[in-house]
Amino acid sequence: LLLPAAAAAVYKQWIPNTNFETASNWDKGRAPCASDVVHFEKDKVVSVFIRSHYALTDMYLPLNGEFVLAAGAGFTAFDGSWDPGCDSGGTVRFADAEQHSWFDPTLWQDVFPSGELKPSGPMFSVDEERVPCRYDDVIFPAETSFRVNTDSSQRVIHLRSISVMGQELSTPESWAGYLQGPSAPLQFHGNGTLQVTGTGCPDKSGCACGNAPDGPRICAALLRASGKQCPVPVCQSPLQPLGHCCGVCGATINLDFTPDFDLQKYQDRLVQELLSQPRYTGVQMAISKVHKTQTFLGIVSRSSTPLIQIVLIDDRAGAQTGTAAEQLAADIMEDVAQHGEALGISSGKMEVATGSTFSGQRGSHTWSRITAGTVMGLLFSLMFLGGILFLYRKGKLR
Repeated sequence: LLLPAAAAAVYKQWIPNTNFETASNWDKGRAPCASDVVHFEKDKVVSVFIRSHYALTDMYLPLNGEFVLAAGAGFTAFDGSWDPGCDSGGTVRFADAEQHSWFDPTLWQDVFPSGELKPSGPMFSVDEERVPCRYDDVIFPAETSFRVNTDSSQRVIHLRSISVMGQELSTPESWAGYLQGPSAPLQFHGNGTLQVTGTGCPDKSGCACGNAPDGPRICAALLRASGKQCPVPVCQSPLQPLGHCCGVCGATINLDFTPDFDLQKYQDRLVQELLSQPRYTGVQMAISKVHKTQTFLGIVSRSSTPLIQIVLIDDRAGAQTGTAAEQLAADIMEDVAQHGEALGISSGKMEVATGSTFSGQRGSHTWSRITAGTVMGLLFSLMFLGGILFLYRKGKLR
């Protein structure tokens, strides 16, 4: 019973750190050496991990912060002896760590439970899902310090577990205990409160990420990191997948599903039987459950419909951009047409945008007449109400 949950678990690791040895944490692009004067801004809150022993000329400390020392690490006063590579001296300032946002997709990476980086492959995530989702496990690497801004459009940011300093906190009680300690206020700041639940996704059809309320925040951080604008796509009318910041060339498929649908099994089926074929080398796929907001006559409803979104992109260039993704999408739709009922898929719709075509719906398969029946029922209801209104105005009906 534990194996499916373990297979579906997603681990995301925080990339930046506030370690003393990290060159990018200093304004001169290098760690301090013996003849330097080290300067921490007095009003900046910071947690700093020190791995080694340092001799320094002078050091100004913040009013609120901590040094976390590894075994054998520490500081001594510089005795004035010559230090090769450090003969100039000067003031070295610690960089501002306040700007690192929890909702910046570029600051997270997918890892194995051990913290080892996952190799890049044919699977990718839409931008909202590059940030930890509500059922993900978050890892802050052992023997590193950090500071992260949790400003959010949500009051609470739910997670399955958080690992800090080599300690996994996977219950609400253990996390609450950590928050009461001295380090947590130095590591986390912002209006969003992190909350550990210890539970994975309970639905075999998958669970939505939960980052949609912070979608604008995620996209703003992503565009800020990439030059404040989306890259210009080759296709004339790019697709806009739900949860993704910029338009893409390729194909999207939206699937309606039944209670029999199993997201993990279906993903494995697509990867093993289709995506792994040599002709689809260079094609990448993202698949997840999303919630699509309902609209009627241009009016946005408060309700939303869950569906399975598949996004396909490829590495083709010029007029061939998106063509391999389009072919894979057509194969998926054919598979849905043949086996959809057995897989728990009730209907599917495909949209395509390549370097030589406009985006548009290219296919749709449905095994239920519910939609057609609903439309006809609405039409007859409107006709009936219209007839009553007509008779009322003619005075033939009170």
